[in-house]
Amino acid sequence: MALYRYYLYNKKYYRYRRVKVVGNDYTEFVRSIKQQTGIDLGLYKEKQMKRRLTSLRDKRGFDTFSGYFDAVKNNRDLLTELLDRMTINVSEFFRNRSRWDRLKFNLLPELIKDKNQINVWSAACSTGEEPYTLAILLHEFLRWDQMKILATDLDETVLHKAQQGIYHERSLKEVTTGQKRKYFHQNSQVFQVNNALKEVISFKQHNLLADPYTGMYDLICCRNVLIYFTDEAKTKIYTQFANHLKQGGILFVGSTEQIFQPEKYGLQAIDSFFYQKV
Repeated sequence: MALYRYYLYNKKYYRYRRVKVVGNDYTEFVRSIKQQTGIDLGLYKEKQMKRRLTSLRDKRGFDTFSGYFDAVKNNRDLLTELLDRMTINVSEFFRNRSRWDRLKFNLLPELIKDKNQINVWSAACSTGEEPYTLAILLHEFLRWDQMKILATDLDETVLHKAQQGIYHERSLKEVTTGQKRKYFHQNSQVFQVNNALKEVISFKQHNLLADPYTGMYDLICCRNVLIYFTDEAKTKIYTQFANHLKQGGILFVGSTEQIFQPEKYGLQAIDSFFYQKV
């Protein structure tokens, strides 16, 4: 019996020790990634991000984050894959169509009133569906030369895809038949955005948590990304967005990203998931 109790004690001890080591291993990985890439994983919700990265680490055959990092820092393909997993690259044209209808019918007419040009920022634009959606929507009110859209993302790989502007039909399920004819060229099972859309959008790499914010905008879209950040990171980003909105400008967020106490950022709620600079 004494031997059995000794076994149970040591089993518990080593299990505890292993959990502690694994936890420290991830903490060190976060520090190393920040040093290597400038990306601070500590500003993302740990449980969600750790689960995503553990799955990727295990898939590549590593038992520890330290071993995985040693491989990542010497392998460009592994680093690119890691960055892709760290970002949330799920998108489609007119995602949550009812939200875009509210922007079109309720908010855009007043926003663009008496303006010769409108400046828009699509932050965390992923593979480009959002900025191209914005261009299509704005073109119903404005000429091409009256709009300027900045589209940014942390991930260079998705930005390259966005610049190509080639999409499978599943990404266009909310695009009308008329819009497909007007703004896309179909080639077999893929759709290529036309050059007019491309010419009003500038794609640029940008880290919302680390890079400087520049420019002043009439409309900023940042949707379905901030749910993965800590409250501290959200506060930092919302403050920056508010500082770079023109008076009367609008911030458009995702369906699970309601801003509580928008007034502390100098914003007011004007519709579901739309906030205006006051």
